[in-house]
Amino acid sequence: MTLIRLSGVTKAFPAPSKGAPPVVAVDDVTLEIAAGEICGIIGYSGAGKSTVLRLVNALETPTSGSVEIDGRDITRFGEHELRRLRSDIGMIFQQFNLFDSRTVAGNVAYPLEVAGRPRAEIRARVTELLEFVGLAGKARSYPEQLSGGQKQRVGIARALATSPRILLADEATSALDPDTTQEVLALLQRVNAELGITILVITHEMDVVRTLADRVVVMEHGRIIEEGSVFDILSAPQQPATARFVSSIIDDVPSGDDLAVLRERHPGRIVTLDMREGTSAQADVFAALAAHGVRVEVIHGGINDVRGRVFGHLTLAVTGDADAVARAIAAASAMASLTEEDTRG
Repeated sequence: MTLIRLSGVTKAFPAPSKGAPPVVAVDDVTLEIAAGEICGIIGYSGAGKSTVLRLVNALETPTSGSVEIDGRDITRFGEHELRRLRSDIGMIFQQFNLFDSRTVAGNVAYPLEVAGRPRAEIRARVTELLEFVGLAGKARSYPEQLSGGQKQRVGIARALATSPRILLADEATSALDPDTTQEVLALLQRVNAELGITILVITHEMDVVRTLADRVVVMEHGRIIEEGSVFDILSAPQQPATARFVSSIIDDVPSGDDLAVLRERHPGRIVTLDMREGTSAQADVFAALAAHGVRVEVIHGGINDVRGRVFGHLTLAVTGDADAVARAIAAASAMASLTEEDTRG
């Protein structure tokens, strides 16, 4: 079931100076997010991803197009309906946005206090949430006494206080070190799996998407340029911007200087083998090569696992009699996708 739907959404801001054109932050974006899904929106600065987030929680209204939550067009909501909507959407931020003057418990309690919940209910809910995020012993601490990861856990607990159906994460791990990032991502996975909350994550870090998301949307210059399952995007990116993001975490195909070094160090023909689901097993391809009496050496590459699904590339140096090498490569090419990186005999 679709929970969030953007249909032909454009958001333009007034021109920064007289005579200049309006600034189009989001340009004709159509996007559907299913209930219970974790969707990652990735893009460089200025891609429009933060504006999409602000459109979903109605902090911005589209210049054109519609934004629907659970089948209702929120661009038509009045103030009362918007307040109810926002209680159904939690938000976590890159810089945590905690109140320094409030304790951990006080920060988590804040949205419940604003909603006018009874004190006993607030105390019980705060206790429950601090246990869930692993901060039961920090209720009376202040933000300045916490690590970055602990602050973000408080932010997550606060975002969950009103039992939202949707959680929006705005660069939620960008200020954290790698180990703490993994801990926070694991907590967000629990939020999704155990509480059934739909999560929309925006980030410029492909590793966050690989670890957390079910599906990824790539934005550039306000437009969606590519979207699909995390496996499909990582294993076969179609757009140059997507390929740049993927190469930041997966460097299994040599190019440029790396390829030049490999050519200098290894004689024979250099080929790159695309290994993914649906292709022959690696051992079968190697056996086909060896059957022609050639020498095969793995000189670059790697195999990646995305939630039990495997893909990757292996770059091979194939040496021996020129005719035998040609036959071996032809046989392997019939079994799997093979790209010639070097044509020297």
